[in-house]
Amino acid sequence: MNETTLADAWQAREGWRGAWNRVADRLDGLIAHGLIATSARTAVAAIFFLSGRTKVDGLLSVNDSAYTLFRDEYKVPLLPPELAAHLAAYAEHLFPVLLVLGLATRLSAASLLGMTAVIQIFVYPGAWATHLSWAALMLYLVARGGGALSLDRVLGVR
Repeated sequence: MNETTLADAWQAREGWRGAWNRVADRLDGLIAHGLIATSARTAVAAIFFLSGRTKVDGLLSVNDSAYTLFRDEYKVPLLPPELAAHLAAYAEHLFPVLLVLGLATRLSAASLLGMTAVIQIFVYPGAWATHLSWAALMLYLVARGGGALSLDRVLGVR
């Protein structure tokens, strides 16, 4: 190839890259962090809140099936099944509500991320694809926060 051909090829490449970057810049403007954070907060909250509802009767009375589940299937190490059932039921109610409100978003997401790690490692190690998708949402929230549509933002909390 001669110099002219190389220069033309480089220019064409830069033209393609520039066009692609302009599209990416527009998408950055259209899909703001606030929308992504609100979607992630709602998705994670729904997963855990619905799971928590299966462990209680009424408002927050841990049911017998939750105790049985932790005793016979989950078998979380280091915690008695009764304590694990209570901790899981309360965490699966508290942190999702905080996430929906966008209050203590980073702490709530980090707490549920820890819970997901326990589930992955000790309870359902074969469900890594599901847990990885949850973890990706929670890692985003831990790193970036609750976004513009959150009480964290209203309160000026990063």
